[in-house]
Amino acid sequence: MLKTIKNLRWYMIALVTIGTILGYLTRNSIAVAAPVLKDVMGLTTQQYSYVVAAYSACYTVMQPVAGYVLDLLGTRIGYAVFALLWSVFCISTAFSTGWLGLAITRGAVGAAEAAMIPAGLKATSEWFPAKERSIAVGWFNLGSSVGAMIAPPLVAGAIFLHSWQLAFIICGLLSFIWGLFWFALYRHPTEQKYLSAEEQKYILSGQEAGHQTSNKEKLPAKKILTTSRFWGIALPRFLAEPAWGTFNAWIPLFMYTVYHFDLKQIAIFTWLPMLFADLGCILGGYMSPFFQKHFNVSLVNSRKCVVTVGAVLMIAPGLMGLFSDPYIAIILFCIGGFAHQTLSGALITLSSDVFGRNEVATANGFTGMAAWLASTIFALIVGALADTVGFSPLFVILTCLDLLAAVAVWTILKAPTTNQ
Repeated sequence: MLKTIKNLRWYMIALVTIGTILGYLTRNSIAVAAPVLKDVMGLTTQQYSYVVAAYSACYTVMQPVAGYVLDLLGTRIGYAVFALLWSVFCISTAFSTGWLGLAITRGAVGAAEAAMIPAGLKATSEWFPAKERSIAVGWFNLGSSVGAMIAPPLVAGAIFLHSWQLAFIICGLLSFIWGLFWFALYRHPTEQKYLSAEEQKYILSGQEAGHQTSNKEKLPAKKILTTSRFWGIALPRFLAEPAWGTFNAWIPLFMYTVYHFDLKQIAIFTWLPMLFADLGCILGGYMSPFFQKHFNVSLVNSRKCVVTVGAVLMIAPGLMGLFSDPYIAIILFCIGGFAHQTLSGALITLSSDVFGRNEVATANGFTGMAAWLASTIFALIVGALADTVGFSPLFVILTCLDLLAAVAVWTILKAPTTNQ
């Protein structure tokens, strides 16, 4: 008889988290290398914005496609395929010789990484009861900021030791190895031989009816797009995502341009906002149960409360233009990182609260498409205006967008009247 593993669901979410870490390490490698690439390739700020926008645009277009493929192939096979693809594309970045090559390879990375969040959410919906889901999402979403946090020292270290090309090769190889492990280890709870009967019952009995069913029926994509529950998540994500896209792609270059940080200072300081983003992922996950317990609100409304907390805290980076001290700028970015990941985790979790097992990745893919469309547009705005009007007005806009996101989620999204 096989020996079961106690609390196996937490090992599964740890595996998901590692994948998210490596995905965001791959994504943020370009931001850390940007100052060096500007010197080596002669990139302008606007050309760099094209590279960022290429990633975001491909990520945007592929979000619903990736979600559909994940629902079609299943979490295990689908996520492995996408992870192996983004690792190969990341390695290919090392062979770029100009901004156009960077845009093509980073666009390919973005297309493959579009599966990252839908796959993580789908795995969470499979492995956790509803009451633990926000906590689990908080932990796997932690990977996004951990990956961004370790990118500055790792990428800068590779550049110091050898070259910027080595940084992309290392990041790609790490993701490739993880993809093989994912395929070997991940299974649905009903197929996992190391899962105890007690834990399987705990997981499945705590899920909504839409997550318990094993049939292949699902809402057509067209019908998903016509529901208020979709738009109640998609519009807030559209409004909120530019902040996270800006933090990931522009903080190192912002500190280099405005405060004249060198590569060493970038490696030392620009990971700190991502550390606070980690805290936002974790504490944000626990806020929802806290609001349910102490304020007697529904599951969906508890997520809305978390979104509101994050949106209010996003006022901090909007004050960036009032200070000239670079270390105050880092502090404000830290508050912003915490705020956005608190807000983001709640919005991502909402998809699994209101959509069923066979459609959650598709729905999340479409809401992600809305989010990344906004991020793409804002990246181009930053590239066009940063050298003329400066960054400060742009940070004020980000604050206003996040506050509007909180208003939108309360206004549009209603709690389901029946289990989905």
